[in-house]
Amino acid sequence: MFHGLTSFHRVLALALFCVLTLINATGFAMDPRFKDEDGDMVADIPTDPSQWVDPPTLIFAYTPVEDPAVYAKVWEGFIHHMEEITGKKVQFFPVQSNAAQLEAMRAGRLHVAGFNTGSNPLAVNCAGFRPFAMMARADRSYGYEMEIITHPDSGINTIEDIRGNKMAFTSQTSNSGFKAPSALLEAEYGLIAEKDYEPVFSGKHDNSILGVANKDYPVAAIANSVLNRMISRNVVQPEQIVTIYTSQTFPTTGYGVVYNLHPELQRKVQQAFFTFPWEGSALEEEFKNSGEAQFIPITYKEHWAVVRTIDAAMGVQYDCR
Repeated sequence: MFHGLTSFHRVLALALFCVLTLINATGFAMDPRFKDEDGDMVADIPTDPSQWVDPPTLIFAYTPVEDPAVYAKVWEGFIHHMEEITGKKVQFFPVQSNAAQLEAMRAGRLHVAGFNTGSNPLAVNCAGFRPFAMMARADRSYGYEMEIITHPDSGINTIEDIRGNKMAFTSQTSNSGFKAPSALLEAEYGLIAEKDYEPVFSGKHDNSILGVANKDYPVAAIANSVLNRMISRNVVQPEQIVTIYTSQTFPTTGYGVVYNLHPELQRKVQQAFFTFPWEGSALEEEFKNSGEAQFIPITYKEHWAVVRTIDAAMGVQYDCR
């Protein structure tokens, strides 16, 4: 039925075939405190001005994929730019986990954020996240690939060799660090977690990469954008890592605001993203290895469709309690 597609495309095609009716019939449950009357799959901005928040200091958090101390410096120039555009003080919030980032926005302590690919659906449905931007290359192409990596002495040369081994994932909300590779291993190779291999969770992509490089884990699923940045900073060396699988391209970190931020402030935050001067910036230096050179507009409904398909195929439910 899916002849001629790559293995990962076959997995996604099969997943889409199996769950399309479910998606169309039920959609993804959004927390009852949010409304989506325009059908764009994200929480509407409240119509009642008394529900808007207009804080003196905007709190910004980048997805917790690597050392927060490193990224506080990387985002410093951007934060100054956002302060100039919004007229607000902006504070970088160094979150340690996806769960902490989600809870901070849900509790009203986080106003602007970059959520990783797999966390976007949870943030949208449970925290009122409204993503509007994504990093892209100069030609407006974007994304990263999920890679399954090992080290040269592991004895693992193919996906089938994972059987009987320990495999590192990042967290259960991660697309490339858990959901996509889990779907691939089971649907394409018949490898079931706990039965055919032992899943362990490292918490973050850099932990998994370092774990493989240092031979703590025999194999791991990671985002290659993180791997490329770690290699460029000499945190790991290319010869420490062997890639045995590369997926199709996924959307990368989605940037946005909490739904009830004052509408004019939401507009100014978007303006800050789309007018940021990349040339010569710390962001350009940090992300140049994966080619990012600008922020481009995105919509959750369109750009995260493939991620929602994987979630549905895995029976993911958003428990917003």
